[in-house]
Amino acid sequence: MGNLKKFLAEFIGTFILVFVGTTSAVIAGEKIGNLGIAIAFGLTIVAAAYSIGTISGAHLNPAVSIAMFVNKRLSAVELGVYVAAQVLGGLLGSSLLYGIASDQLGTTENLGQNLLNGISAPVGFLVETVLTFMFVLVIVTVTSSKKGVGSVAGLFIGLTLTMDHLIGIPLTGTSVNPARSIAPALFAGGDALGQLWIFILAPIVGAILAALVAKYLIGTEE
Repeated sequence: MGNLKKFLAEFIGTFILVFVGTTSAVIAGEKIGNLGIAIAFGLTIVAAAYSIGTISGAHLNPAVSIAMFVNKRLSAVELGVYVAAQVLGGLLGSSLLYGIASDQLGTTENLGQNLLNGISAPVGFLVETVLTFMFVLVIVTVTSSKKGVGSVAGLFIGLTLTMDHLIGIPLTGTSVNPARSIAPALFAGGDALGQLWIFILAPIVGAILAALVAKYLIGTEE
């Protein structure tokens, strides 16, 4: 029952993250700009942290869950449950946006998919690795029972994700989350699908590096 609750929490949370974040970019992006999109992504994390966070920790991101596994805060079974829920939640979020975009815009070419914007694949990989490293390092640290900051942790995490988007949107659209990237790419196809490996692998590398730094330098391992 415990893993089922965590699965549902991560599924719902990731659905909200992907739907709200990518819909803000696709439907409202011209009006709210990059700052508005960044805030939308950040606010979803804050909302999730103070709702489903008590059930699953509100990872909403396979990279975060992998970091928690490295930090010995998740078992291998729990990691599988989390990742499955996150990918499926993301797919539901993108499917709903697909329907809205098709109805309102008459096109589904833009579903908030991550793409390299005038940069090479190695540079894009580096950008996503660094942004994920910063994001996950904050998460692992502020949620640690040894080093954490308690009730304000969700706020710090949301602000960090907002910061990452302000940097990354012009370069890659900002992934730092494989589940956020997989769903739009599967629906959009084309270059997004061809470049998807960057937005899966780079966040995982960044997350593992962050978990190791947190574990051996900061001392966050549970």
